[in-house]
Amino acid sequence: MTNRLAERPNPPRWGMVIDVNRCVGCQTCTVACKHWNDTQPGVQWRSVIDVETGRYPNVERFFLVVGCQHCAVPPCVPVCPTGATQQRDDGLVTMNYDTCIGCAACAVACPYDARTIAHEHQWYYGEETLQEESARHPEREGVAQKCTFCVDKVDEATASERDPAIDFDVMPACAASCISNAIYFGDFNNPASNVSTLVRDQPTMRLNEDLGTDPQIKYLYSTPTVPGRDADADDFDE
Repeated sequence: MTNRLAERPNPPRWGMVIDVNRCVGCQTCTVACKHWNDTQPGVQWRSVIDVETGRYPNVERFFLVVGCQHCAVPPCVPVCPTGATQQRDDGLVTMNYDTCIGCAACAVACPYDARTIAHEHQWYYGEETLQEESARHPEREGVAQKCTFCVDKVDEATASERDPAIDFDVMPACAASCISNAIYFGDFNNPASNVSTLVRDQPTMRLNEDLGTDPQIKYLYSTPTVPGRDADADDFDE
């Protein structure tokens, strides 16, 4: 483990590869994210979109895991009037809740609908419970919040010289919990890393990459062979 970390470029560029063909849409990543980050009802830093496309009989259904893309060129950073949204040297786009004023400029600038502002705390059972009160984050109320790639886990990995790409205890909750091994977390600056190898060997796509944001979540996708369907049909985008 230590040798692998010693060979890592400094700083790393953390990102994710998500295999769309492996995702089963179970929402385990969403639940794991909510559990680890204690998000309130209606706030989801990690979501799974059910997508249907094509024209009968050549139809297709797949699931797309979405959230903050931790863009290399994040449009949310320059529009923040207080500097509450920052990009770290390792690529993670983070929030300073203490300096955020809740103006929503970042939410408007984000082309991925990845940010939420909850002005009042909501309870899962309609009223306060001891468990929810102990997990409440009042610093997030009235300010922008989003996926952080579980920055607390990543920082713990760095401090303890562990690799968040392979150590489940310091891996982002969504990746560590995925039942179909569809979510990979790693260092794009390291050509030998798991994520670099995956995108080098297989075709990928990125969301809204034409906007120049250089999103750091990359999706593996290829049209699967399904009995009775023409995989070469040209009408999947209709």
